[in-house]
Formats: sequence, C-alpha cells, structure tokens
Amino acid sequence: MKLTKLAYLLTLAGLAAAHPVVVMAQTAAPPMARVEITGSSIKRIAKEGALPVEIITRRQIEEQGIVNAEQLIATLNVNGNGSDNLASNADVTSGAQRGNNGASSANLRGQGSDSTLVLLNGRRIATHGMKGAAVDLNSIPFAAVERVEVLKDGASAIYGTDAIGGVINFILRRNYKGLEAQAFTDLTEAGGGNIQRYQVTGGFGDLDRRGFNVLLAASTSENKALYGNQRGFVNTFQSERGLSPDTRGAPFANVFATPLADTIFSRRSSTGPVLPATGIAYTGVSLLDLPGGAGCNAIDGMGPYDEKLWDQPSSGLGCAWDTGRAAVLQQPVKNSNFVSRATFRVGEHELFAEAVGSRTEVAKRFSPNQISPSAANFPASSFYPATGAAYDEVFNALVAVFPSIEANRGLPIAYRWRCMECGNREIVTESEAGRVQLGADGQVFGGDYKIGLSRAFSQSDSTLGQGYNYTAALAAALGTGIINPFLQPGQQQSSDAMELIRSTSAAGVVLYGGRSTLTAFDAALSRQVGSMGGGAIMAAVGTDLRKEAYRFNGDARDAAARPAILNAPFDDVNALPQVSRYIRAVYAEVLMPVTKAFELTVAVRRDDYSDFGPTVNPKVSLRYQPREQLLLRASYNEGFRAPSFYQLFNGTTESNYVGKDLADPATCPGGQVDTATPGCAAITPVILNGGNTKLGPETAKQGSVGIVFEPGARVSANLDLWEIRRFDTVRAVPLTIMLARPDLFDAQLLRDEGGTLRAIDQRWVNTGDSITRGIEAGLRTNGKWRGGAWGAGIDGSYLLKKVSRPLPSAPFGESEVGRFLFVGDLGLKWKHTAYASYRQGNWSGMLQNVYRHGYRDQVLPGVASGRVTPPQFDPKVDAYSIFNVSATYTGIRNLSLTAGIKNLFDKDPPFAVTYDSNTGAGSSWEPRVADPRGRSLTLMANYKFF
Repeated sequence: MKLTKLAYLLTLAGLAAAHPVVVMAQTAAPPMARVEITGSSIKRIAKEGALPVEIITRRQIEEQGIVNAEQLIATLNVNGNGSDNLASNADVTSGAQRGNNGASSANLRGQGSDSTLVLLNGRRIATHGMKGAAVDLNSIPFAAVERVEVLKDGASAIYGTDAIGGVINFILRRNYKGLEAQAFTDLTEAGGGNIQRYQVTGGFGDLDRRGFNVLLAASTSENKALYGNQRGFVNTFQSERGLSPDTRGAPFANVFATPLADTIFSRRSSTGPVLPATGIAYTGVSLLDLPGGAGCNAIDGMGPYDEKLWDQPSSGLGCAWDTGRAAVLQQPVKNSNFVSRATFRVGEHELFAEAVGSRTEVAKRFSPNQISPSAANFPASSFYPATGAAYDEVFNALVAVFPSIEANRGLPIAYRWRCMECGNREIVTESEAGRVQLGADGQVFGGDYKIGLSRAFSQSDSTLGQGYNYTAALAAALGTGIINPFLQPGQQQSSDAMELIRSTSAAGVVLYGGRSTLTAFDAALSRQVGSMGGGAIMAAVGTDLRKEAYRFNGDARDAAARPAILNAPFDDVNALPQVSRYIRAVYAEVLMPVTKAFELTVAVRRDDYSDFGPTVNPKVSLRYQPREQLLLRASYNEGFRAPSFYQLFNGTTESNYVGKDLADPATCPGGQVDTATPGCAAITPVILNGGNTKLGPETAKQGSVGIVFEPGARVSANLDLWEIRRFDTVRAVPLTIMLARPDLFDAQLLRDEGGTLRAIDQRWVNTGDSITRGIEAGLRTNGKWRGGAWGAGIDGSYLLKKVSRPLPSAPFGESEVGRFLFVGDLGLKWKHTAYASYRQGNWSGMLQNVYRHGYRDQVLPGVASGRVTPPQFDPKVDAYSIFNVSATYTGIRNLSLTAGIKNLFDKDPPFAVTYDSNTGAGSSWEPRVADPRGRSLTLMANYKFF
C-alpha cells in the first residue's frame, strides 16, 4: 500500500492523530474527493502533506470522555502550558491576567493564546468580549463538532494575524441525517468537580439525493465547582519542602504596627515593639503564636508564618492562612450552545446559511477578603476600639510579651484579618457569543470557489457576587467593635455583627464588561493553471475583508454614585468606547508538482490594517517522496500578530506589589531579597500596567523539516523539527527581568527625589526577541489478534530550546526549558500521549497514558538567598503521568454505551512551590500542568432514534 493512501486511511481511523481510537480493518479506501485542508486554500486529495496537520475525530473525542474544547486542548502535546485555562486563572490576578474572567484559550507551541488562531469551519470567529484578544473555547459548539484539525505550523500567509503558533480548526457536522441524543457524566471518586452534558442532534434532507440538508444541534453542560479543601494535596503549609503561605490575613487577626495612627503597637510607625530576648522589632503578631497561646493550628487552615522561608524576621510571631484551600480548583461553568445550518445544492454549487450561538456562566471564587490598615481603605476610625469586648484580652496577652506597649493602653488596635464571615469572593461572568454565516462554494470557470459573509460577536459581563463589601460601610462597622476579629477557636460572631457585615455587601454590582465584534467577507478561487512533470499546477487566489471592533466598560453604576468596594478589581481606567479597525487582505498560493516525487507550494499574503499599515508574509513548503515508504517535508514562513485593542488603548492601572521577593537593584545588585544584606530588604513598589497606542505588530520567522516513514504496511512514524523566532514581541516585561537588568530598564524604574524606587512601569511595549525550537514525533502500528484488531502508538513533543531577551541589544537569557516561570508558558521538556486499543465485534477498549515532564521549581526568598535549606526540599517538580481507560459497547440496536476511568491510579498533581504572591492560582500544585480532579468515572450513552 502506498504511503499516501495508508496515511489517509490512518487519519480517518484515528491513528494519524495523537488521540487514538480503536483501529478497524479496512477493505477499501474511501473515494478520494478533493478537500480543503487546514493550512491551505487549495482543494486537493487528502494525503500526508507538506504541513503537519493533526486530525482528531469525533469518535476519538467521545472515547476519551472529552466534552468541551478546553479539555481537548489540554490533552494536545503541541499545546503549551500557559495561564490559559480556568484553573490557572481562578484566584486573584494582576497585570496581563486581569480581565480573563471566564475565558479559556489555546496556546499552540507555547506562543501564547493571542498567537494561536482558532477557526470554526475554516473561518474566524469573534475573540472573547472581555479582552478581545483570543477566542474563548467555551464559545465553540462542541456537541456538533465532527472533527478538529490542528495545523502545527505558522499560517499567516494564508490566514493573516494570530497564526504564529498554529491553527485549530473546529469543523462541524455536514449532511447529517437522523436524530440522536447523548447523555454524559463524569463523576470524581473524591467528590467535587463533577461534569455532565446533554445534547440532541437532528438533521434531515440529503445533499446527494434531495439537494438539501438541515442540521440542528443543541447542548447544555455543567462543570461543578471543585474547592481546594476538597483535595488533600492542597496544603501550602509544607515548610519542610520549601513552601509556606505569605499572608497574615488570617481568620484570627494579626496585630500590626502602622504609620496611619497611634496604636497599641506603635506611635505612627510601621515598626512594632522589640522583643528583648531577640532584639527583633515584631509586627503582624498573633495571640495564638505567643508563648502559652493556643497555637496557630488551633483554627482550621491556619499555621505559623514561616519568617525564614520568606526572609521576614519581623513576622516570626504571626499566623498565616492557606488561601489555596479556599480557591476553586475547577471553576463552576454552565454552558449552552446551539447550531443550525441549512445547505442547498444547485448543480455544482452549494449554498448555506449557518447560525451558531453560546451562553456561558463562569463563577470565579477565591479566598475571602482580608482587612488591613490602609490610608485608602481602612483608616484609624476602623481599627478595633478600646471599647471592644475583646480589647482587654488582646492587649493583656500582648503586653505580657511586650511590656513596652503598656504606655499605649487605650489606643486602638490595627490588625490584618481574613473576613471569613464575608464569604469567599465571587465574580460571576456571563458570556454570550454567536456567528451568522452565509456562503457558497462549488465549481466555476473550471475551478473550485468559496465565498462567505459573516457577522460574529462575543459579549461578556462580570458581576460581583458574595465576598465583596462597600469599603466605607465595612470600615465604619468594624470601628464599632461589634465585629470581633479575634474570635477564639469555637467562638462565632454575634447576630448583630453578622447583620452589620451583611449590610455592607456589594453583591450584584457590575464589575466590567466588554464586547468584541467581527464582520467579515472572504472569497477564494482555486483551479489548475498548467502542468509540470508531476501533474497539474494548482493555484488559488483570495481576499479577506474584515472589520474588527471592541468596546469595554468599567463600573456600570452612575458616576456620581460609586462608593468604593473593597478590593473589587474595577478597571474603570480601561473603559473604552467602541474602537475599530479595517483589514483588507489579498493572498495567492501555488502548488507545483515538479516531479512525481517532488511537490513545491508557495504562498504570499498582504494585509493592510487601517491602524498600523500593511504587512506582507510569504510561505514556502515542499514535499518529497522518493519512495513509497518515505516522505520528506519542509516549510519556511513569516508571520505577524497585530496588537489587540486592549494592548493599544488600556489606561494606566496602579496597584501595589504585595509579594516579598523584590529588592531595589540600586542597593541590592540582582534585586534578590536578603534581609541579612544591607539594602536587600523586600520592597513593595507601585506597579503600572496599561496600554500603549504606539505599539506595532509582532513579527516572526519560522521553519520546519520533517520525515514520515512507513517501513511496513502496519507501521508508520513521523518526526518534525521546528523553530519559531519572534521579534518586537508585545509584552509586559517581567519585574524580575527589569530588576535584574536595571541598566536596560532605567526609564521604567521610577524613583522619587531621594532615589527610592517608588514605582515600576510595566505597560505594554514592543520589545525583545524569543526563540523556541522543538521536535514532534509519533509512532503508530496496528494488527490483528484473536479475531479482533489492535492498535498502539505514541505521539510526543520535545522542547529543545526556549530563550528570550528583553531588548534586541541584550543577550538572550537563561534557558526557559524545564524552568518555572511566574507568568506565560512553562517550557516542559517532554510531553507525550501513548495508547493501546483493541476492537472485537461489538466491543472496543482503549488504554491511554498522558505524560508531562517535570521542571525546576521556583524557590521562596529565604531559600533563594541560601539562608535556609528545608530538609525535604527538592529543586525539581516530579513528572505528571496518568492513565485513562475506556470501553465501548454497540451491541444494542441504535445504542452506544461508553464507560471509562480517568486517572486510573488516582495520581495527585506533583508537589510544586506554586505560590505566586497571591496573584495566581495553585497552592502546592501547578494548574498549568496537572488536573486536580483525581480519579473519575465517565459514562456516556448515545441513542439514535433514526
């Protein structure tokens, strides 16, 4: 059998993709019709081509118990490990991560979600309304998906912007006839995080016999919330392994010194009283941690603050609280979508009208607010008064350890407290998305044409739920002394205190919202234009006309009536009336079969943007098959990404850095915190984030070479080496890089007249370059055994190089392969999916292994400075490897039953020192790599009525 035919059959059977299905014996090849393959505008015979395209069938998706696009993308080896899923954006966020509420995105080859183009039936859809930067995978009508094509190559020469990392094309069912219903459930063994979906698909008419077809599909699904306290591996109090929480906003308050007012700890000073035995001035002290106290562990979720790991000696008598236990590991999601499509065949032409729509509700929930002394939020009038019921108990316990504070008796108490009674903070984001598409394709002038007109939108609004309170009202309530932040274990707030707290709730206030729209017209014509030694020369020309628009609103309340809400992440400064751009593009592609064995394809596209001008991007690819068993392929292309509207027009947001891992490079070379070294104490500067109207497009150059080898009729292997070089990347330069190279970023380090670093400008800029290089490999085989058919294979991705530099004039930095990074993509060295499958009669089964290599962990400041070495500290995060098994039975007429077990051996995510200064998710585990749900049982029933 020739390689091209076998590759085609393997693709249809599922062996050519990384997601395996049971291989069935084939007796004859299907008709070799001309089709359009993702990455090209020329219709041709489907075959293993010059570009690596991974095809994932509907059957493969169902056998793995995958019910939404986010789950599917997470299993792709070619997808990166960035902060693009709902788990990695589930806690407090800052900077570039703000505004991602409710969105989940793809991230091919680790180039970022805004550099991965997502298509529906080969055409663009609107980006997520909140930020307008990347397509929200929740908007994909997944129940109607027939297959997914993943182009693992740059494609700006065909599709324009955003296709640097690759293209994911979700292709819906076509010419479907019948009526079927499907029910699916995914139940975790440990409880929490269950998933369910119901869908109905119907179609009537037949394009071939009756000249028309109508498809209708609808589905509804729900992902239940999974909380940190429902999984034992979530435990931030693991000092022996180098991890401890950095928050003294605890359910039992810590007493602080403050320069805001005279308090029991200080006279307008941030330095607390000195403990004679140690000579250390303490602040953030808990009664529970004092000699003779009940101990921080007396209250669930609390533990002693580890001043050594965080290199904060003054915090040695404080208690911390595990915010990870209150975080949502799987955000609760409710999703409904529908598809309707009518297709009519008139001679050699097909006309269609299509409408798709979705509605998604995502509830982001994380730790309750902490109350802390602050000039803006909680002035002296909110401190615990001397008339409070607990005042004497608190003061007497403290004065017994710090006799010097006796002179301050009668002054109020400044404290930091976690308001558990306020409830977990909740932000509910509702998103609606849709697209109406009219189009036609067929044959004209001896060639194939397609034409389309569409209007797409995505609109999102985030609303505050429980856990948010009006600042002034809460401050006044706290100042009464009725609310007691020093409740001993077993005690509860009084009914009057609870009523006071409830009266300050801000639930229901609209936080912000955005709307993204896309109006597009496209047309393309492909036909034979000549011949060469290998056959017909095929050429295509096309045009793509688009209008992209975006708007963003902040606080929806009347401007004259906007009382402040504690820690609500309003983005009023980013409010943006509708802005838009026009894009006019033309492109051409020529496929030249130079010989029977050698095929060359050349493409070029010119895009003209109304806001920053034209860009031209070429692509060259070749396919060489010297023997039936061997295929060689290669490509070179140039790409670009237009800056998003929010990167261009966002206002400047100021926020205080809350971490303890930054030091001033002017007094501490390298910016590494070390309290034992003068000038190396932690700093908390103001961070400026925002847009830049002078941004230009990013550019890229990339190439690949590959081989497909079939030594026998039942074995096929592939190997592709690729590299992506990016220039003028739009990025918010990481703070650690700025502080490590202050000579390059002096203008961004803002100092007062005395030279003190007060602020760091982290707004978007075109800066720096990056190089990413990797290998993608696969091996597949199949055969017969005991009257059945078996298949086995492995597909993997090996990352060879990942480096970047902040400016073109700077050298490339340390390798990012296998090393923890706070934001962006984790460059895991090796990832693979392996499988074994078997089918006999009405039964089929599959065993699958998903593997993610480990990486070098981050370290907290005390470990980084060498001042402390935890006894069980391991600088490497273990690999994450899980097994899934499933079985399908089709022996009942019109009924298909599939049962499976995900994470067969109940593998917990590996331990990681993941504690991103309270501005990210993950607490003792890494949500960019692992699934926190544990072992689960999946059941699916699909019934065809006719």
